[in-house]
Amino acid sequence: MTCSCGDAVWDRVRQKAAGYPPEAFCFVQEGLRHTVEKLYTNASEMAPRHVSGKQLCMGLRDFAIHQYGLLARTVLNSWSIRRTEDFGRIVFILVDCGVMRKSDDDSPDDFAGVFDFDEAFGRELETVKA
Repeated sequence: MTCSCGDAVWDRVRQKAAGYPPEAFCFVQEGLRHTVEKLYTNASEMAPRHVSGKQLCMGLRDFAIHQYGLLARTVLNSWSIRRTEDFGRIVFILVDCGVMRKSDDDSPDDFAGVFDFDEAFGRELETVKA
């Protein structure tokens, strides 16, 4: 995965990282691109599009499964991502550092309880793979 942050930006992100490693931030950035591409046809050719907290959480779930398969939950857990609220914290750190943008209506609360990790990366995923 490649991230679009320079060293100066990553220095600011690290100061606010709240225990999340750099890989978690790269994952969210790449997962946002993945989500936008899924939601908007020819997204790479268009101006940036808004994605809600719920849409991003679902996109990040799909991206994690696409990238890591049955290990998705293990990988996210190793980055201290255990709930959708963690996605929100990472997003808003990136917003605070100028890496991502938000609308006036966006809030960390938009990421609260979007899905349960046990269901999304446990039994439900095993059923999909079977």
